[in-house]
Amino acid sequence: MFASWRADPTPALSEDCLFLNVWTPALRDGKKRPVLVWFHGGGFTSGSGSSNAYDGVRLANRGDVVVVSVNHRLNIFAHLFLGEYGEEYADSGSSGILDLVHSLKWVRDNIAEFGGDPGNVLIFGESGGGMKVTTLMAMDDAKGLFHRAVVQSGPYLKLNPAATAAEGAKKIVEQLGLSAETIAQIQTLPAEQIETAARAVAEAGQRPTWNGPVLDAKNLKRDPFSPDAPPQSKNVPMMIGTTRTENSLFIGLGSPKSFDLTWETLPAALTQTADGRDVDKIIAEYRHLRPEYTPAEVLFTASTDAGFLNRSIEQADKKAAQGGAAVYFYQLYWNTPVDGGKWLSPHASEIGMVFDNVAKSESMSGIGEEQQKIADMMSEAWLAFARTGNPNHAGLPAWPQYNNEERPVMLFDLTPQVVNDPHGPQRKIFLDD
Repeated sequence: MFASWRADPTPALSEDCLFLNVWTPALRDGKKRPVLVWFHGGGFTSGSGSSNAYDGVRLANRGDVVVVSVNHRLNIFAHLFLGEYGEEYADSGSSGILDLVHSLKWVRDNIAEFGGDPGNVLIFGESGGGMKVTTLMAMDDAKGLFHRAVVQSGPYLKLNPAATAAEGAKKIVEQLGLSAETIAQIQTLPAEQIETAARAVAEAGQRPTWNGPVLDAKNLKRDPFSPDAPPQSKNVPMMIGTTRTENSLFIGLGSPKSFDLTWETLPAALTQTADGRDVDKIIAEYRHLRPEYTPAEVLFTASTDAGFLNRSIEQADKKAAQGGAAVYFYQLYWNTPVDGGKWLSPHASEIGMVFDNVAKSESMSGIGEEQQKIADMMSEAWLAFARTGNPNHAGLPAWPQYNNEERPVMLFDLTPQVVNDPHGPQRKIFLDD
């Protein structure tokens, strides 16, 4: 699925990893173009801003905008919280996010040289990139550095608690043979040695607590969207959305036999994602509501509705309830024809469309007029949102602002349409009383 996105040659792993890629139609021409800053996916632990999928040439030319992608610290080098070992380590649990803040400050100070407007910056990202966007929305240091936000398949409500993160870090320190007295040595250890220690601790049963930013009370003083939307970004318009079957990617890659489920084998497969709920009831409800679905489609859609979609709606509801800037919600309904169409609308399948990179997304979406039609719709919506905070354009039906009563959603398909809460009856199955 990702073959056509891989950079060639593969970028080397290095601690020298803080850099930007910039695409612009012109240098130093005095124009003030909207700036679109992309944060890559891979959670907070992996990935690269230099993937072919994120090539900004077509988007920059299509919209007369400046596109920036970011590389930054990840995983244990970004989020190992050593704050209990001294004030000099107070930032350690948020280093990767502070890198992103630094990148936005660089954009503020330098993007005019590239024909961009530092006063009109959109941040956007998919999966882990969306989680990064969400985190920045709740950071005091990031306030004013961006003016629009797009969260693609990356709803994020709560950070790693400091106590939990510190507990995991202590195990890493012990695995490295260090202590409070010798902790300074961690800054000179080879990266490979620290990675080996992290793997050993994880294999011993410790859930990694270095896989995301920490609620450290210094850089991050509150959770991104719990209990409510962050006041730091109240006046920042937000667009948020998912693909229809996010989990066809994760489940399908992890268990290829899932595509061949029968009604008899579906309950056991669904149990793994149902969080203790009555799977027979879930299946019965989906078969009633969507009798055309296959067993695999029930699995992929139900697990997506329960997770990605419900969390995205919760985030959008809280942003709308805040009474500040507008919110817009979308879902990608278009099914990729790759592998006979078995993947449906998988996680990450909108990226090539948003970047107008159909030719670079053959392994994910195929290439053709149908794919380009979806790319035209989505890339123009993102460009319009970057310019004005409103994604409406001539190629779409009227797209109303989101509200938490009707919950209007733009469904991107060959015939796009707006539907109020299109998965409402299904996703309510998973909501706790």
